[in-house]
Amino acid sequence: MRAYPEVYRDDVVESQGKLFDYVAQSFPNKSTEDFIATYMTSKTRKSIDEAKAYVNTMDAEELWKYFTETEHYQLKDGKALKGFMPDWIGEFYAYYQWFYAIPSAEVITRVPLNFLKKAYFGLHDLDLELAVRKVGEE
Repeated sequence: MRAYPEVYRDDVVESQGKLFDYVAQSFPNKSTEDFIATYMTSKTRKSIDEAKAYVNTMDAEELWKYFTETEHYQLKDGKALKGFMPDWIGEFYAYYQWFYAIPSAEVITRVPLNFLKKAYFGLHDLDLELAVRKVGEE
């Protein structure tokens, strides 16, 4: 059993990757990591877990707008993640959450962002499902 219907999976994986990338690219002097940690434990992300079609079908910019308004979120000063890393982390977390059928709020605890940043160089060229399986449930 997966976290939500497979029909949403590819859209959620793609839009979350693009969302993380959008934030990193658009706000180079703001902390992408704080955004990711806040987003993954947010009500907005929980709506995606619950397969609410309205949120599940948003593109990255719509999702950013919805998230900042719903959560009253303000970016924190810091550094943005660079290159393809934010997109890949977004995709990884979305697929991991779906694959292991766990709440998105638990994903960042099971696979801490610092671990994923270090593992990125060895995992990002793999098929996404293979990367998720390699990291495993713990």
